[in-house]
Amino acid sequence: MAARSLLGLSCLAMDEYMESNRALWDKWTPIHERSEMYDLQGFKQGGVRVYEFEREEVGDVSGKTLLHLQCHFGIDTLSWARVGARVTGADFSQRSIDLAREVAAELGIDARFVQANVYDLPDILEGEFDVVYTGRGAIYWLPDIRRWAHVAAHFVKPGGIFYIYEIHPVVQALDDESSDLRLRYPYFEHVEPLAFDVHGSYADPTAEVEHDKEYGWSHGLGEIVSALAEAGLRIEVVREFPWCDSKMIAMLERRDDGRWWLPQSTSGELPLMFSLRARKQA
Repeated sequence: MAARSLLGLSCLAMDEYMESNRALWDKWTPIHERSEMYDLQGFKQGGVRVYEFEREEVGDVSGKTLLHLQCHFGIDTLSWARVGARVTGADFSQRSIDLAREVAAELGIDARFVQANVYDLPDILEGEFDVVYTGRGAIYWLPDIRRWAHVAAHFVKPGGIFYIYEIHPVVQALDDESSDLRLRYPYFEHVEPLAFDVHGSYADPTAEVEHDKEYGWSHGLGEIVSALAEAGLRIEVVREFPWCDSKMIAMLERRDDGRWWLPQSTSGELPLMFSLRARKQA
């Protein structure tokens, strides 16, 4: 894809892309509420939806304040509350935030949810947090990783941490429809978004959704790490994993551990997910 300068894509055009995505997530929320993938009813019966290794890397959150950026309808946010954190979730979809508040009230979990575009959040939400958390599938929807990193760092209190568990940028660059390993999309950040026709949702491809396009942006791992460091956070841990939580590209195979891996017949390995922990100097 031929890149243009930042001045070549107007703020108005960028706002239109992000507003279109926000409207799409409003439509996806009731689909996800009913989906087998999210299993909201199962979550209501107990359990925690953040992985044990995430909890180990973040550390004990008992009594700590935690901000979840791009929280969707709050299952992961409320999971952190179930292990002791005092949580706040933020998302640009009002429908997602409304559902998150309903679930929290039904479960009797003390949680705060704020509707805001992540870039606008410092103008809407006050305070600093012991932990700022971002879960998988979030940063693809953001055009500017440096601006995102500054927002994340803004909310980390001195001595606190930022933590992200995300889809590896390598996966985002692969042809998700091919049975072979093929590059198809940019690895590095680009100004103009990738545009895809909407066919249902990743949680339910058969769902009826009246929306034309979704828009996304790639960000290389080096760009993510550098952006956080430039925002004033000290990188402590970066881990790469050879498996995914779901079948994000067609060639992946599910193994007995429930995770999705490259086929055993494939020579070599690639990182498919990553985690990162960074700290703000006290």
